Amino acid sequence: MMSKRKILYVALAGMIFFPSFLSIAEGVKAETNGHVTTKDEVIYATLKANGDLGSIYVVNTLEIAQAGEILDYGTYSSVKNLTDIAELQQEDENVRFDAHEGKFYYQGNMVEGTVLPWDVKVTFLLDGHKVEPANMAGESGQLEINIETSENKNADSVFFENYLLQVSLMLPSTYENLEADGGMLANAGKNKQITFTVMPGHEEKLSVKAEVKDFEFQGVEIAAVPSTLPIDTSGTENMTEDMGQLSDAIRQLNEGVTDLQDGVAQLNNGASSLRDGSAQYNNGINKLSGSSPEIVNASSSIQDALKKINAGLSGDTADIDLSSLSKLPSGLLQLAEGLTEAANGLSSLQKNYSLAYGALDGAIKEIPANQLSEKEIAALYQSGADSESLDKLVASYAAAQKVKGTYANVEQAFAAVEPSLQQVDGAVREMSGALTSIANDISASLKETDLSGLSELQKGIEALSSNYHAFHSGLVSYTGGVSELSSSYAQLHSGIAQLTDGTSELNNGVGELQDGTEELYEETKDLPKQMQAEINKMIQEYDKSDFKPVSFVSPKNENVSSVQFVIKTESIKKPEKQTKQAEPEKKKGFWELLKALF
Repeated sequence: MMSKRKILYVALAGMIFFPSFLSIAEGVKAETNGHVTTKDEVIYATLKANGDLGSIYVVNTLEIAQAGEILDYGTYSSVKNLTDIAELQQEDENVRFDAHEGKFYYQGNMVEGTVLPWDVKVTFLLDGHKVEPANMAGESGQLEINIETSENKNADSVFFENYLLQVSLMLPSTYENLEADGGMLANAGKNKQITFTVMPGHEEKLSVKAEVKDFEFQGVEIAAVPSTLPIDTSGTENMTEDMGQLSDAIRQLNEGVTDLQDGVAQLNNGASSLRDGSAQYNNGINKLSGSSPEIVNASSSIQDALKKINAGLSGDTADIDLSSLSKLPSGLLQLAEGLTEAANGLSSLQKNYSLAYGALDGAIKEIPANQLSEKEIAALYQSGADSESLDKLVASYAAAQKVKGTYANVEQAFAAVEPSLQQVDGAVREMSGALTSIANDISASLKETDLSGLSELQKGIEALSSNYHAFHSGLVSYTGGVSELSSSYAQLHSGIAQLTDGTSELNNGVGELQDGTEELYEETKDLPKQMQAEINKMIQEYDKSDFKPVSFVSPKNENVSSVQFVIKTESIKKPEKQTKQAEPEKKKGFWELLKALF
């Protein structure tokens, strides 16, 4: 007979192993074809401290909708059941196992030669010198950690093109004066965490700088997940509308500058005509002023001759010689003709001046009087237009306003020139007419007179001599006025010449400005379409919301819902001081523990 202790052993063993037998029996009775609804893969990769690839294993999570035999695929060197104690059957890429409904987990260790979709390179610089990771532990100084991520051409590009990388570094409090261009710095307890984001399809160079003491490093952690967040484009319509308004404003600016160029061209032409007419007038008035002494001398000679004739006629008329008197009318007529030519020159000058002044006045008044504010000018610079063209625009605008302001100050002087020319022309013509009339009267008197009528001639000569004295005084005053006008007009002509030079430069500047605004308009007229195209391109590049995950371990796997990567480099720590360890207590087996109960 069996002892009570043996019976107890058998009973306990039956209690322990009976559930397993039930499970096996249930497995036999269950359907052999299981069904998987979804499969998730998390790829864990360990890198060396410099980024070189180490080991890779995958944790597979399968959602079993129908219990039974499951077939999964993967190029594993070995597999391990993480759900229960049932064994997995592996043959080439096939992994078979029986599973109940619910989640089933198993680990697959990737075969040697498996690569990640990204190449990672980590370098350490201490005080500007590259240091191997094995020699960094315990060092102090100015630290720089450089991390480079690039595409691995030997891996499936679908992950590089669609996955976003989050590169994180957990740094202890011994790191001071942290710098991480493009990284997000956050507190994590006593530590600092720096996180970088690498967009899908991009290769990046990341850098962290700090001052360290007694260097240790937990390593670089990289999480790679699909960039499946959709991009909200609802606000882009307002942006394109704003760009459309900017394009319209640039078009209006270009049209305004074109009109300004036309006006400035007219202004320049008018100023050139005014300068030419002013030059003619200046030359004429200078000649007239230069001949004034001759005119005055000739008039003095006529006055003296009239006095002598009058004195001669006042005496005995028997011995009078009228031959000299006969030359007087021709001299007066020549003088009158000279004055008439001068008057004609003044009349021509007045007409040219009127035309030039009209063109100048109209062109300058066409220059817009509206003032651009500093805010509006600043808005133009912020619009993205070519700064050099804008500089020319602002300079030309300032020059145009300066010309308009200068003209407003001298407009009355310009307006007074034409009436003065008309008055001088009238006065000269009156003197010419008077001299012609006197010459004609003298000539007629000489033809009709004889010695018997000398007494009447003497009275006429006496009256002529007396009146001519007044004429001569007026002529002297006139020539003095001409001299002053010549002197004053030289300054006015100099100002007109400078004005013409300024309008010429303004015309050239506005021409260059118009070329610049025309080019700016040509480049920006399709700005809304170009911006929308860039937005669409950006959306296409970064919006991966329609991306469907694919298996990393085998293209045969179906119903893949999620594939993620967890990548970590080795940490760098100072070696711990070795202490004598106590010999571990030998663990007791099941039967030893079972016996110990009794």
